[in-house]
Formats: sequence, structure tokens, C-alpha cells
Amino acid sequence: MTSNLIHFRPTQRFLWAALCASALAGCSSNVKLDDKNVPVETRTGTGSDTNSAGTAQSQVTAVDLTKGGADVFGGTGKVVYFDFDSYVVRDDARPVIDANAKVLAANKTQKMAVEGHTDERGGREYNLSLGQKRAEAVVRALTLAGATDGQLEPTSFGKERPAVAGNDEAAYAKNRRVELVAR
Repeated sequence: MTSNLIHFRPTQRFLWAALCASALAGCSSNVKLDDKNVPVETRTGTGSDTNSAGTAQSQVTAVDLTKGGADVFGGTGKVVYFDFDSYVVRDDARPVIDANAKVLAANKTQKMAVEGHTDERGGREYNLSLGQKRAEAVVRALTLAGATDGQLEPTSFGKERPAVAGNDEAAYAKNRRVELVAR
């Protein structure tokens, strides 16, 4: 009588185990990293920051593009923070996005690196992918606000370049970021 069990050679067993382990590791998160339509989070409120139609108005202050000399990004913020295990651009990043997009729109030859980072939790490959998705989400937000794709270069450093050392939530929150670097 023959058995219906599949028999593997030692190298096949190793490959099968590695495949199963990587599949299980990929299932450990609720973030879909293959989604091409990265949402830019918008929230409407009922307070004084909404108009009669119910849409939120940006409260961005004007940027004087004639100041700053060589550093055209002088007074603009350069960091966008993210929630845990997310690449959704939050509403609190809007002033940074709008100010940098305005500078880029006024200076078409200016280029910017958009560097995605994560906290130390998670595997190396996952964090590189999440950092890339964060950078691409910020690029989309900047282009929607007036910059051009040719001015922006998204890259990911994953967990390799932490902004803050530490193993607590405060350190993790500072490391889940995208940095905007003038080139």
C-alpha cells in the first residue's frame, strides 16, 4: 500500500519551511502594502475650522519665498509623523505638506528627497516596504498640493536610521516619520 504523504528532500524541506515562515510573517500586519491608492486622511469637524459646506479649511500661514537665501525651505517644517503600522498622511501634517509644496511650486528646479522611516518593531523587509509607502504617500500629498513628481525622490530607510534611541512609545512615535530633505 502506498502512502499519500509528500516526501521532501532536506533542501526542499528547508525551502518549504522558509516559504511558510515568510508567508506567516507577511500575515502579521493589517496594513496592505500593495495598495497603490494611498489615502490622505481628511477629517471634517464641527468646530470653527469648517465652512458652511462642512469641509475643513487649511490653516496654513503664508510663506515668504524671497527670504532664506540658499535654503529656500528656511522656516518650513521638514518632518511628517505617522501612526503605528500606517502610511496614511495625517491631518496634522497638512501645514508641513502645504508649506513645502508651495516652495517647490515656486522653485521648479528645486528637488527634494522624501525619506521614509519606521520604528524598530517589525522585520527589516517589512519596515523598508512600510517606509517606502510612507514616502510615496507624502510624495502624493505634495504633488496634490502643487509640487511635481520630477522634483521629488521617495526612498526608504526602514528602521535603519532612528531619530531617537529608546524602546518606549515616545521614541517609537518620533521614529515613525518621513523627512523632507532639500537637494
